Amino acid sequence: MKKFILFVLPFYLFTCLPLKADEGMWTLYNLPNAVYETMKQENYQLPYGALYQGEDAVKNCVVNFGGFCSGVVVSPDGLVFTNHHCGFEAIRSHSTVEHDYMLNGFVSNSYEEELPNKDLFVSFMVEQKDITPLLDSLGINQMSNDKKYHFIDSLENAMLKEIEAKDSTLRVEIKPFYEGNAYYLTTYRDYPDVRLVFALPKSMGKFGGETDNWMWPRQTCDFSVFRIYVDPKTGGPAKYSKDNVPMKPKKWAPVSLQGYVPGSFSMTIGYPGSTSRYLSSYGIKERRDARNKPMYQTREVKQNVMIRHMRADEAVRIKYDSKYAQSSNYWKNSIGMNKCIDSIGLIQQKAAFEQQIRHWQDSTGYLKGQLDFNLLERLYQKRFNAMRALTFYNETFGRRNTDEMTRRALRVHNKPIINGKDGKPKSYYIEFKDNSDTWDEATDREILAALLKHYREQVEIKYQPDFYNVIDHDFKGNYQKFVDHIYKKSKLMKNDKKIYINKRSYQKDPGVVYGLSLIDIQAAIRADLEATYDSIDIQERYLCAAKLRMEEDLPNYSDANFTMRLSYGQVGEYLLGGQPSGYYTEASSIVKKMEQGEKGVIDYEAEPIMKELLSKPDFGKYTDKTTGKLHLCFLTNNDITGGNSGSPMFNGKGELIGLAFDGNWDSLSSDIFFDRQLARCIGVDIRYVLYMMESWGKADRLLREINAK
Repeated sequence: MKKFILFVLPFYLFTCLPLKADEGMWTLYNLPNAVYETMKQENYQLPYGALYQGEDAVKNCVVNFGGFCSGVVVSPDGLVFTNHHCGFEAIRSHSTVEHDYMLNGFVSNSYEEELPNKDLFVSFMVEQKDITPLLDSLGINQMSNDKKYHFIDSLENAMLKEIEAKDSTLRVEIKPFYEGNAYYLTTYRDYPDVRLVFALPKSMGKFGGETDNWMWPRQTCDFSVFRIYVDPKTGGPAKYSKDNVPMKPKKWAPVSLQGYVPGSFSMTIGYPGSTSRYLSSYGIKERRDARNKPMYQTREVKQNVMIRHMRADEAVRIKYDSKYAQSSNYWKNSIGMNKCIDSIGLIQQKAAFEQQIRHWQDSTGYLKGQLDFNLLERLYQKRFNAMRALTFYNETFGRRNTDEMTRRALRVHNKPIINGKDGKPKSYYIEFKDNSDTWDEATDREILAALLKHYREQVEIKYQPDFYNVIDHDFKGNYQKFVDHIYKKSKLMKNDKKIYINKRSYQKDPGVVYGLSLIDIQAAIRADLEATYDSIDIQERYLCAAKLRMEEDLPNYSDANFTMRLSYGQVGEYLLGGQPSGYYTEASSIVKKMEQGEKGVIDYEAEPIMKELLSKPDFGKYTDKTTGKLHLCFLTNNDITGGNSGSPMFNGKGELIGLAFDGNWDSLSSDIFFDRQLARCIGVDIRYVLYMMESWGKADRLLREINAK
């Protein structure tokens, strides 16, 4: 099989633009030489091997943070910088009304004060390689999706046993690239003892809230600080122990105070989560109408209830801060993406490019009889209603931040932990530990009632669970009374109580019945989707392969899939509403917004000390030498997506100048289309980070450890 690497230009520009490879999420181990040469032309100054090869490679200071974000090691004692919103749940989990670290921030003054975090880890990528020939020889492309999943899982387990025999601290992961036209094996080393070291108050770490989310200009000081701890004897990964010691990494990122000017080289390395830039025009339409729209419609219902309860009660706010942030982030993203899809005519552009592929296919015969655009269109049409229903189902019942009743009702039907004596079914029981510190019953009840009503109004009858008949018959259509009933009567809501699953009363429990009804309707939706899943995936894989072959002379990259990627570009502004956006924000701009906060704009409220610190006439060594200002956030044209949050932003010498934390509203379609003119990465300036650590946090011990130059 011929090996391809993919680079996607905007579809309508293939024939009229010279190659300029600023777009791209590049794997490091096989970075095309043409890309490296372009990076050098744009003032990247390190040798090719410095990115991936050897103990001092740049990749060795970049981490997968928690399986959902990125981060960077910045000291010889294992300090890790990531975004505040990436550390949000860890900060929240330690917060109480008496010690509210979310509201007031957290500063540790010694190793002993650093806080351990259950289930938080960081991963370092050790190695990556292409194993496509092996999987091709084993017939993977002849398998259904379900068989592929089990096959890859078995192969991963076999490879894991082999690698663990050499080093028990390693794990492996096999993922598809280029829509399944290639497969890479990645080796990781996980560190499970990660402790909270420093966090600003939420007012600064999330400054601007949903008002400014995905927008420019930004002033958010979006960072938090953690530390990796290791076994004191081996220096390797270890589960939490009070005896563990700070990690001594072989590589950490040097931190620079030198700043940047327009056109300065900028490189991000991190773990972008998911892009779909090879998706067909039919797939984009489905994304817009059957996934994005139901997502933001449902989340808005949920968030309206959440925020009202959060503003009324501090204890509720602490419990729901993280849930609300997770929900609202992609609520706004999906709205913005749909707006961009329509404003640039993306579906029409993609369809026009597909027409070019059809003509090329006719002239070359490549994949003739296999890639069938008419079939692909029919398949997407066939599954549209079921996909839309599945999105409403997942957003209403299936997300991590759903109500507690629904979570428990589904858990008892999805591989629950069953206790009791083996061979004695009457002794079998389940129980739910008291987790009341993570949810509020009054809030959850109202959320569920509102969501049940919304789901019914949006989804056709064939995809509505049976309990809607009960709501109509027994509760006269009153959703809140139905919810109150199951919360009150279901044994599932009894904490730390044995719930015997083979008693007749268990089968009639209203929470158990409710959960079974959800399981049944989910199965019905998925059954309607299964008829098309494999066929659509095959056609999308063929479409990607055709693009690769048609443009095989270009350097190419694969869609993001939460593996380590490199992006490069330059610092610079763009036209925002027809006017230059500016390439940075400075201290006076946040002070002006804080003044709006003093007048009642909630997202711009901040403690008086923050306004005082950012109103100073002189910021010392943190002042930018070119502008004479304290830069807060800055813009580059780096290619990023979700998962890149916390990614280090390096200058041409491989020095840390910022942390990526957001994209801009004008290019929210970038997961499926990269707009060269509008797409921007928003980063928090590392000098802003260090200034706040020094001036607010008095974190001298950490600043000495980081030793910024």
